[in-house]
Amino acid sequence: MNIYRYALRRLLQAVPVVLGIVTITFLLSNAIPGDPVQIMLGPSPSQAEVEAIRARYGLDQPLYVRYVNYLAGLLQGDLGRSIYYGVPVLQKIQERLPATLLLIVSSFGFAIATAVPLGVVSAKRRNDPTDHVARVVSLVGVSTPSFWIGLMMILVFVYHLGWFPATNLVMPWAPPSALPAAETRVDVLLASAHHLFLPTVSLGTLQMAAITRIERSAMLETLSEEYVRLARAYGVSERTILRKHAFRNAQLPVITILGLQITTAIGGAVLTETVFQINGMGTLIVDSIARLDYPTIMGTTVVYGLVFVLGVVVTDISYAYVDPRVTYGEAE
Repeated sequence: MNIYRYALRRLLQAVPVVLGIVTITFLLSNAIPGDPVQIMLGPSPSQAEVEAIRARYGLDQPLYVRYVNYLAGLLQGDLGRSIYYGVPVLQKIQERLPATLLLIVSSFGFAIATAVPLGVVSAKRRNDPTDHVARVVSLVGVSTPSFWIGLMMILVFVYHLGWFPATNLVMPWAPPSALPAAETRVDVLLASAHHLFLPTVSLGTLQMAAITRIERSAMLETLSEEYVRLARAYGVSERTILRKHAFRNAQLPVITILGLQITTAIGGAVLTETVFQINGMGTLIVDSIARLDYPTIMGTTVVYGLVFVLGVVVTDISYAYVDPRVTYGEAE
């Protein structure tokens, strides 16, 4: 079985997972107390207005009929129409998803760029002061919620030091005309990095801490292998051992934790966007729950589920590059 057939098989295996996500979310969304029509029209709507809104969004139909209709629309790429915003849910997701993806990608970039070197150095200098500092940092990072880190960073770096802005995230693809002080594309990128720094560190700290712990453990295990000892006996330099013999073989557990951290990043993005007032998917789903906007709740949940499933599939496929022993289910 080659890599393409394996990827197709993993995607097919993910279909029941996505269906389960859709079903559970549909039932839970419709079990939320309250009436979305009353939220839309106010406390004293006329009966005609209520019936018109219910008919427009299918709320006058039985639950099982709405579920079947939603699945049918989903298969055609239709996520429904937002009750509160009055536009297709897909349109709102297209507006909000780029900000969330930017935040998640930047946080993962920060986590990998800091955690991998820190884990390698910590393993290389085991029980040295550097190792102790790395372990303390990773322990604090794993134990601290991202929203609390964000609040503390706002308190210190925004209100006391004034180094960074706390709100109004600038997108790197925004035109220079959208910013008062920007004249070129470089100015926009610098402004975006300036605004994105605090949310990135806030969301990426947990990922950084988890990856550091796994990287250190994997490197320590690899450095104790017989082939590494043999390389040292033949006089191979420590730098060559780390770079050519130990590092690549130690990355399989790290890739595993990267796939699992997608769930943490998605959940943390909801809180991080709320703290820094970023108009992304997180704030969209929170507002939709408060307004009982069932189609938007469903649409955002489906997108989150697809992102997670695709992340896991990509993680599985990435094993092949790191570990050639992966056979994709072929018989030995």
